[in-house]
Amino acid sequence: MPTFRYEAAHDSGRIEKGVVDADTARAVRAQLRTRGLAAIHVEAIDGTRSTHARGVALAESVLAMATRQLASLLTAGLPLDAALATLAEQTEDPRQRDLFRAVRADVVAGERLADALARHPRAFPRVYCATVAAGEEAGDFGKVLERLAQYLDDRQALRGRLIAAATYPAIVTGLAVVIVLFLMTSVVPQVVQVFEHTRQVLPWPTRALLAVSGALRVAGLPMLAMLIAAGFGLRALLKRSGPRAAWDGALLRLPVLGRLLRGIDTARFASTLAMLAEAGVPMLRALAGAEATLSNTILRASVRSALDQVREGVGLGRALGQTRAFPPVLVRLIEVGEATGDLPRMLGHAARDQAREVERRATAAAGLLEPALVLLMGAVVLAIVLAVLLPIIEINQSVR
Repeated sequence: MPTFRYEAAHDSGRIEKGVVDADTARAVRAQLRTRGLAAIHVEAIDGTRSTHARGVALAESVLAMATRQLASLLTAGLPLDAALATLAEQTEDPRQRDLFRAVRADVVAGERLADALARHPRAFPRVYCATVAAGEEAGDFGKVLERLAQYLDDRQALRGRLIAAATYPAIVTGLAVVIVLFLMTSVVPQVVQVFEHTRQVLPWPTRALLAVSGALRVAGLPMLAMLIAAGFGLRALLKRSGPRAAWDGALLRLPVLGRLLRGIDTARFASTLAMLAEAGVPMLRALAGAEATLSNTILRASVRSALDQVREGVGLGRALGQTRAFPPVLVRLIEVGEATGDLPRMLGHAARDQAREVERRATAAAGLLEPALVLLMGAVVLAIVLAVLLPIIEINQSVR
């Protein structure tokens, strides 16, 4: 039965919006009249052709909240179509409301929820859809959705802690750049004008400072445009497989940042694989879904290599160990989980350990970076001040 979106007015003038199932728009208007409502607008919702809803993207926090609400409604015994309708009514964003209504329309039309969600890849990632499909197959839909919501919450919490650790160094760096640019383009030229009418030979630090200041004032905007263009060019270049693999490999080899990036991807991979395995997704599909969450192409290639070996009958721990791309702790815990038949729990332990290690490393790096940035900013400002003061000191010495 088709689904219609309507706007109707009460006798008091209050506008009501909602979704209703009916054969035709005329039937919808008849239903509204029996409720004492005057139909203002009635529109059919066709989830399979809703291009407007298909382009909607959901933030991870919004997706986690919606997943938890849907799990609560289903656990309470509400039918799926009614739960989706309630979710749409709960949403304040009109585009998100259209998204959930389009999903509901597909479900009402007879599609599985996972297939209906897969029509909107910007809102529902492939891992999300695979987990939902596993929940539908296992018949334990509410519990699987609760695990999925917890997984999204954990990912968001880790991202929030990393952002919090990087916020202060980013602010200090931004302020340092602004202050130095202000000094070089506004303060330094005015101060050094005092020496332009003298025949004194300026010290080399002062001449270097004047050269840099002049370059920034004359060619500052072209230089900024070139930097922006270089950034876009690098971004386009990294879309090619060869340069991207070289870039990702270089990132992993960096002393501090490389281990941090490897840890972030490892924690994401382990938590995703744990959730999918616990939901009952077959290992090959679970590996493919977890591989899609990795941002580093080197690690993704390693997982694809391990996937080929698992397909041939090799154990997951042994296959990942041969790639030498992931930490040995993760490999050993996977091997223990395979030996004891408790792989999801071992993967969960590995994910939590990696998340704590990433948070510890990020906090330590931020703690070291903060004083280093302050010292660097002080050194730059001191160099500028000394370059300005040197001619004054020489003039005083010549007068004496």
